[in-house]
Amino acid sequence: MQWLTKTCLFLLICGWVAASMVSPVQAQTGQVLGIHILRPDELEQASKLIQNNESEEWQFVTIPLSLNELDQQEQWQIFFDEAKVKRIKPIVRLVTRFEDGAWKIPTRKDITDLVLFLETLDWPTEDKHIIVFNEVNHAAEWGGEINPEEYAEVLLFTSNWIRSTQPGFIVLPAAMDLAAPNGKVTMEAFTYLRRMVAVDAQIFGSIDAWNSHSYPNPGFSSAPTGTAQNSLRGFEHELAFLKQHTDKDFNVYITETGWVENRQTSKLLESYYSYALQHIWSNPQVVAVTPFVLNGTPGPFSGFSFLDNNSQPTLQYTALQKALQKWQQSKS
Repeated sequence: MQWLTKTCLFLLICGWVAASMVSPVQAQTGQVLGIHILRPDELEQASKLIQNNESEEWQFVTIPLSLNELDQQEQWQIFFDEAKVKRIKPIVRLVTRFEDGAWKIPTRKDITDLVLFLETLDWPTEDKHIIVFNEVNHAAEWGGEINPEEYAEVLLFTSNWIRSTQPGFIVLPAAMDLAAPNGKVTMEAFTYLRRMVAVDAQIFGSIDAWNSHSYPNPGFSSAPTGTAQNSLRGFEHELAFLKQHTDKDFNVYITETGWVENRQTSKLLESYYSYALQHIWSNPQVVAVTPFVLNGTPGPFSGFSFLDNNSQPTLQYTALQKALQKWQQSKS
């Protein structure tokens, strides 16, 4: 999901949720279904969606941190403090700032500023999940250009810098858009990854876990039974690729996924979520799934949003809630 248009969304997000509560996914091997949020003040909303008072398991939220927020230490510490109380682990995605139609390429100073900011905070847990930027096989995510070799260098520098400061950081790479073709503004995901390996054969040794955006493409509307790299099983293709280039076995964090609500999917969302819970997200290597997005209204992501303009549950919300209830009943 490109962050080019997500810039507008930051300015449009509004409202607080008065929604009913839903239990999180607690799969056979301990995976958790969380949610992707866009601002620290959405944590209360998120907890009402993912919190399960009967479980002591920690849940996850994925959240971006941009260079524009480095003067908001108090707000972020409040977010971390509340996350600790609610037993929610943040997966923090590093973001630069939007300039001239694209997200600027991070400098080493940008990276150290972001990391130093995170180090000043008292995290909810000892393990601190960091994503090193986003969908870099889109030119709009990398200063208007596509440069796998430069991203490999940035990933290695970020990982080394984090590891030299505080213990406990879990480094995840930028997720790829697995549906992107080769062209002027995008590069096919595995072409991109192979070029990273070509410049640094040990590049995947610098990460601790894998980050995937396994969407049901094409059109964010396909059935969950698909098996191609642009399907919900995209992460399996990524793991197979990694096996060819490293001996490490990676846990997977699916930090973006989900269907757009439209005429094709609206009557099928509940069955789609049920299938994903039972047959895909139950993969033992999948640690967390945080569908995009909790509050995407008003704006271009309304079709993905779990809340509407009035902060009430959308069809996405109720479909997932029903799927969860059926899935939990099937286990009892």
